[in-house]
Amino acid sequence: MSQTTNADTTNKFWWQHMTSYHWFVFIVASAAWFFDCLDQRLFSLARVSALSSLIDMPSSSNEVQALGKQVTAWFLIGWGIGGLLFGALGDRYGRARMLTVTILTYSLFTGLSFFSVSWIDFTIYRFLTGLGVGGVFGLAVALIAETVVPSARTQCLGMLQVLSTIGNLSAGGAKYTVDALEASHTISEGWRYMFLIGALPALMVIFTGWYLREPETWLKLKEEGKLPKGGIFSPYFSLMKSARWRKNLIVGALLASTGVVGLWAIGEYAVDLQNAVFGSYYAETMPDADEATRKLAVQNAKTNGFMLNMLGAAVGMWLFTQMAIIIGRKPSFVIGFTSALLITFFVYWKMETPTDAYWMMPLMGAAQLGPFAGFAIYLPELFPGSLRSTGTSFCYNLGRFAAAIGSFFSYILTKNVFGGFDPPLPYRYSAMVMCSIFVVGIVAAFFGPETKGAALPEESTD
Repeated sequence: MSQTTNADTTNKFWWQHMTSYHWFVFIVASAAWFFDCLDQRLFSLARVSALSSLIDMPSSSNEVQALGKQVTAWFLIGWGIGGLLFGALGDRYGRARMLTVTILTYSLFTGLSFFSVSWIDFTIYRFLTGLGVGGVFGLAVALIAETVVPSARTQCLGMLQVLSTIGNLSAGGAKYTVDALEASHTISEGWRYMFLIGALPALMVIFTGWYLREPETWLKLKEEGKLPKGGIFSPYFSLMKSARWRKNLIVGALLASTGVVGLWAIGEYAVDLQNAVFGSYYAETMPDADEATRKLAVQNAKTNGFMLNMLGAAVGMWLFTQMAIIIGRKPSFVIGFTSALLITFFVYWKMETPTDAYWMMPLMGAAQLGPFAGFAIYLPELFPGSLRSTGTSFCYNLGRFAAAIGSFFSYILTKNVFGGFDPPLPYRYSAMVMCSIFVVGIVAAFFGPETKGAALPEESTD
């Protein structure tokens, strides 16, 4: 039975309890997640341009938009497989060691995307990148949760997600730079350089390999022979055998799946919505078609909207962290998913102009991504040390498979159900239907344990 602690409330200045090594672990784990999120956003921002170039069709065509959903789905499938694999390996062989492997994996295949010659090998590279990307979250979260002092744990885990938005904003900055270089004819096919930037995290391995240690709690379990034994996926059997961990696994998976589907099968296509909305807006307000196209490019409206979306996300994650500390994890998820449902539906229904996007996108970012801070905080609190990486990774990355299914379903809605409408109506209607996923998270939150103020679970099975 977990003992209660005043970890969340003892000291207003939580950072005063952190040693220099605690900060090092926090920085390395956050940097790994930073670059992971950078890779995700580079893909989001470059996906349409890449596919348009590789299949030689206009970026606004339904074919490019629909193919983008398929490539995204395969990326998410790789993400899910990688998460399930590296989560289990992290419990068996160490969080720090496996984190290094995942960084190398996603760096290598992101860089190789630069050399794509068709949408097929581009898709393969994205799938393989997903394997590494999928492993990072569970390993990074377990490493922080088990290393820093309890009084700083919640804030550090929430801050890891807040700082991830810097990776997303950096991707936006990279997009600005690449677009400017392409406009000046310094480079061509700028999308390729976006993926080349994603190879940089390999340099992090120098630090993770030499200085990062395994948590003391994991080393103690190893010494006592309590780590998972048997096949690679034996930790999953251990989770399923216990009624307590099995229930937590289901609740955690439903919560995380809701957030991930909401982001990848709805939120990620806000860029596509803006492309169609802004294009139509400028075409209607400017009689000269060339001037309308130039206006869209010069305004960088989509990239501006994305940057504001990420700033909103940072605020939303910080607010969610504070709610989780003050009112508890469960009510925070209910509030978070309810906000995501209402605000996302409204944005896809009402966005008409660039001005709309500049205030709607921050709101949607806060509502959709706020609960992701909750995943970092709550998921490691649901499982014991010998299964923490496995359980956290399973919950978070099962959402990738769900999001892949959601992307395929969104593709069907966009292409077949609403395909007869002129853009941007297919994107609007499919996203509004997909918003129903947030109801799943609202309901699931009522069935999980409240872990506010509790120590991390012990090794008891029930």
